[in-house]
Amino acid sequence: MKLIKYIVIILLFNFTYAFSSENLDFQTWKKNFKKIALKNDISENTFDEVMMNIRFLPDVIKYDRYQPEFYEDTKTYISKRTSKKKVSKGLIFYEKNINLINTIEKKFDIEKELLLSLMGIETNFGTYVGKMDILSSLATLSYDKRRSDFFSKELLTLLKLIEEKQIDYKTLYGSWAGAFGFFQFMPSTMKNYAIDFDKNNYIDLKSSNDAYASAANYLSKIGWKKDEPCFYKIELNENIPKKYLNSSARKLNNKKKVRSFKKYIKNYSDINFKNDKYLAAIITPDKDIIPNAETLNPAYIVFDNYEIILKWNRSLRFALAVCTLKNSFKNEI
Repeated sequence: MKLIKYIVIILLFNFTYAFSSENLDFQTWKKNFKKIALKNDISENTFDEVMMNIRFLPDVIKYDRYQPEFYEDTKTYISKRTSKKKVSKGLIFYEKNINLINTIEKKFDIEKELLLSLMGIETNFGTYVGKMDILSSLATLSYDKRRSDFFSKELLTLLKLIEEKQIDYKTLYGSWAGAFGFFQFMPSTMKNYAIDFDKNNYIDLKSSNDAYASAANYLSKIGWKKDEPCFYKIELNENIPKKYLNSSARKLNNKKKVRSFKKYIKNYSDINFKNDKYLAAIITPDKDIIPNAETLNPAYIVFDNYEIILKWNRSLRFALAVCTLKNSFKNEI
């Protein structure tokens, strides 16, 4: 028993020491980041007021290293996010907001089913927008080395929005990665695409009016094409050259017209391609993620609209889930 107590004491000591050391390094980062912020036209008053109480959040690092996109197979990932319960909840939300959603669909030429799908997957139709302190989350990820440049830019953008009084920093609670509102906008997305749709001189991304219009504006500006395909599930022949198999969401390589892939797709004749001249790519999302995954299964042929969703969230599985849920809504509305 004494030995167990001794081991526990040692572990607690080591953890406390490591955490204290991390916090000390974080405070050093904060001082250095302040210099960068001031050089980027953030006033000292704004920085001191806004960043006074930010903290290093160890859980954010844990979440960053263990995202579902990194370990769930495609079938599991999609089924969790496109259930019948999700569709039912979306239909209820649509009925309650039918005039707004139809108006926005017409104004921005973005399908209501897509907007419902994105909101459903991002925040379960606004019922879970996250409770993390966004400023501390972004600061933690900026301090961390894995994607420091990206999150440093996002934090600077957010500070600039606060400086310009476009956002009240006291309301900034959202996801562990620093995303905010019903559609989980990152600060750069807020800056570039969020709009005051109800003309009340305040952009509220936790309000259906501004959130829905901002999401539609974002999709429109980055090139979504209404009524064009997103993906089809395919069965591949063994003779397909490996160069055509994309397993990374960073960039889809070796795109060709659909008909050029015909000889490699077993179920080609079963798929109703509206236009076999569409430019497409082939993805095998489990190949480099799931241990012992089959090289050619699952496989999908994906189009320009699929890549638009990748701009929203750089994840092969996320984009598949969004388009799957969109199709489910299309069958119900």
